[in-house]
Amino acid sequence: MLTDGPLDVLTGDYLAELTMLILARDRLRDPSLGYARTFLRQMEECLGLARERGVRIVVNAGGLNPARLAAELRKLAQRQGIAAAVAHVEGDDVLQRSAELGLPDGLLAANAYLGAFGVAACLAEGADVVVTGRVTDAALVVGPAIAHFGWTPDDLDALAGAVVAGHVLECGAQATGGNYAFFREHDMTRPGFPIAELHADGSSVITKHPGTGGAVTTGTVTAQLLYETGGPRYLGPDVTARLDSVRLTREGPDRVRIDGVRGEAPPPTLKVGLNRLGGHRNEVTFVLTGLDIEAKAALVQRQFTDALPPAERPAELRWTLARTDHPDAPTEEAASALLRLTARDPDPAKVGRELGKAAVELGLAGYPGFHLTAPPGSGAPYGVFTAAHVDAKAVEHIAVLPDGRRLSIAPAPVTAQALSEQTESQLPERLPPAPTRRAPLGLVAGARSGDKGGDANLGVWARDEDGWRWLAHTLTVELLRELLPETVDLPITRHVLPNLRALNFTISGLLGEGVAAQHRFDPQAKALGEWLRSRHLDVPEMLLDRPEELL
Repeated sequence: MLTDGPLDVLTGDYLAELTMLILARDRLRDPSLGYARTFLRQMEECLGLARERGVRIVVNAGGLNPARLAAELRKLAQRQGIAAAVAHVEGDDVLQRSAELGLPDGLLAANAYLGAFGVAACLAEGADVVVTGRVTDAALVVGPAIAHFGWTPDDLDALAGAVVAGHVLECGAQATGGNYAFFREHDMTRPGFPIAELHADGSSVITKHPGTGGAVTTGTVTAQLLYETGGPRYLGPDVTARLDSVRLTREGPDRVRIDGVRGEAPPPTLKVGLNRLGGHRNEVTFVLTGLDIEAKAALVQRQFTDALPPAERPAELRWTLARTDHPDAPTEEAASALLRLTARDPDPAKVGRELGKAAVELGLAGYPGFHLTAPPGSGAPYGVFTAAHVDAKAVEHIAVLPDGRRLSIAPAPVTAQALSEQTESQLPERLPPAPTRRAPLGLVAGARSGDKGGDANLGVWARDEDGWRWLAHTLTVELLRELLPETVDLPITRHVLPNLRALNFTISGLLGEGVAAQHRFDPQAKALGEWLRSRHLDVPEMLLDRPEELL
């Protein structure tokens, strides 16, 4: 990004939900840690180049210890003889105030999602590098825009437009074709990173440096807009962005304009990410080969349950049979299925040595062809991520300027309770009856999925207006449950986003206690959308026979 062309600001998002747990465990071992050390290593290589080119850097790599990371950056700059003004944003860490804020006990980390005005204040006071703790991902982009254009908290539409641009940028190459449903249409060997050209009214153009791989299209931008979002109102600490107002327009090769974004007052509360230890887990995978797969799996489960005395059994034993086997297979691996046992318990002893011993001792007394993918290990702790909401006025938001001054950032002056809304009235006109044939959904629709704590987000979009007219009326919650049987007993909310020709589903509880708990295969639901696209249903032939250049 620093060598391929001109930039004003380079941003970096380091703080996934799982990352916060990892940093919390780092801080337990050493109170001086808790920040993303990878960023510091990157700056050893790149800080001088950034200063030479006049590029300012804004990252949330401070994690749980932004002050320490800022101090380490100053030492790095001094060692290398680089003049760099470093500032940081803090106040998001509310762990020591958990009881006061009504948060639960036993937390490893509790961090409020701050907004963008602290970042803006640091830049306005001359910072070359700004590191933050837990701010919203989009704040890394919105902050520089506030500093450059002089926006105030009342400029809701402009702020909302920048939030949308920030959401597109936050996952890097996902906006330039990474993880894109129609990846075969472009060279995705080495996709470049996206750039947002921001304008004073909040509109933007998403592009990338010339000569870099991947592509920026309305499809790649749509996919990222649907990623880990929900309904039409996208809540944030500075503004509520209306995703149903977003307009995407192709401006030229690798250039997509985003405009029309409307903003509303933010909610009066801040989201707080809570991380705690959930207990201990272990996993054993049995390989079942050839004939009688189901019977072999049943035998393992009977024998294993019988081998563990009731007092030594973990609180949770979860069996999952993956039928990866093929009949009359040309290789042994292709003839094999995998039976995975996951055990969880608050007591590490119950998922440790005795569990592995019970599995291994079946080796000469179990099903024919018994073997494991790996010897059982000792149990390991797992984390749980949940979210709470606290009064925004109860959370400090401090910009620590390059000269050491501490500037308190006021919460949004006007807030509004977000309203839940049903958007079924925005459905397009139905397609007229037409011949259909059985085909995968993915031939006519794209999808992008991900996680929010224990919930899964699944966005699905049509590639043209006729496809949207069919998709909007066809892919109901009921059909989704039929296509994805894992969701049959779970609450599902469907949101309609007509401007994006998209449906966005929230599937509550699919991921259990979140990614760190490893509740299911694909614990972050990253491939949930691709599973849905592979499912067959009756699709109008007119959509299947459409020339690719019209899509």
